[in-house]
Amino acid sequence: MYRLLDGGIERWLVAFVVLASLALASWWLDSAGTSPQSARDFEECIEQAQANAPADDERGRSTTACNARFAGRRKPGGGYTYYDFMQNRNFDIAGPNPTAEERKQIDREYMSFLDAQRREDMSAELARRQNEQLQANIESARQPVGPPMMLLPRKRPIDRSKPAPCEDASLSCSWAKFSAVVKNAFASSSRKKP
Repeated sequence: MYRLLDGGIERWLVAFVVLASLALASWWLDSAGTSPQSARDFEECIEQAQANAPADDERGRSTTACNARFAGRRKPGGGYTYYDFMQNRNFDIAGPNPTAEERKQIDREYMSFLDAQRREDMSAELARRQNEQLQANIESARQPVGPPMMLLPRKRPIDRSKPAPCEDASLSCSWAKFSAVVKNAFASSSRKKP
């Protein structure tokens, strides 16, 4: 048994050292920048994800993880920029992610943006109402008024039951008197026949 322990311990010790070395080498390779988790910024994370991901699904997950980890993007001249889609605007930031103070500044800018947008919307609504009122006024001015009113003297209805007063010299008056006399003569003769 002494031989087994003496020779077995050496082997176990060698096996342990080899396994520890492999684990240390694996850890060192991972921490040396070969995995997306050790990337310094978004662009480096994407490069590592594309280089190390064997399948498209895994590459897509790695890209999504990079988007979640890093809000900022490298600027061509150096530094980082953060795009705020709510304001449709870029902000310069110090690192790959905005600091707490930078986030506060972005939030203050967003509040100003909302206030300006609210004022703009109110102005647009006021202008729209004024335009509608102006259009209504123009339309009412274009409406035809109609024919002009003519004031005519009011005529009294002619009473045909009574003979009109007439002058003795006029022909119409003489004819009216003659027809009245003839009418009365026929009317009186029809009363006497019974």
